[in-house]
Amino acid sequence: MKNFSTWILVMFMAMFWVFRIIVALSAQMHWDFAGITPLNQQMEIILLFVVLVCIILIVKRKLVGALIYLLAYGSYFGMDIVNNIQNLTNATETMNINLYMNLLISIIGMILPIAVLFDMLLDKNRKNHPKDKKTDWFYTNEKFDRQLDERADKNNYRTL
Repeated sequence: MKNFSTWILVMFMAMFWVFRIIVALSAQMHWDFAGITPLNQQMEIILLFVVLVCIILIVKRKLVGALIYLLAYGSYFGMDIVNNIQNLTNATETMNINLYMNLLISIIGMILPIAVLFDMLLDKNRKNHPKDKKTDWFYTNEKFDRQLDERADKNNYRTL
């Protein structure tokens, strides 16, 4: 994880994960947390554990972690986005702030995995061929190694 974008995305993932924990706890304790409610309480708890594993895989730069993260959040938040947009266009429900807040959180829940997947796909080439300026001069400079070897052979010090 050498990229700044990867660090930022992992921090956003962790913050969103903590936010989803707070939402799940507030729904379990019957508190009103700005009108945000989990879509399915049992699925929310399972998803929290799956996302924790995905965060670890993404930090280790595994593409499987990003795919599982996208599939998990896509299946959880994707249908909610479609249902809320249909409700807003048809106006079958009374439009209140809770509907808009849940739609906003669902959209954030879909944008974040897509951004993580794009970051992993764009960074995959750098992972296969890493460049580290601190050590590459030593390992890739064979000309310097040969010059050093020739110079070392010419040094004949007398010992008494």
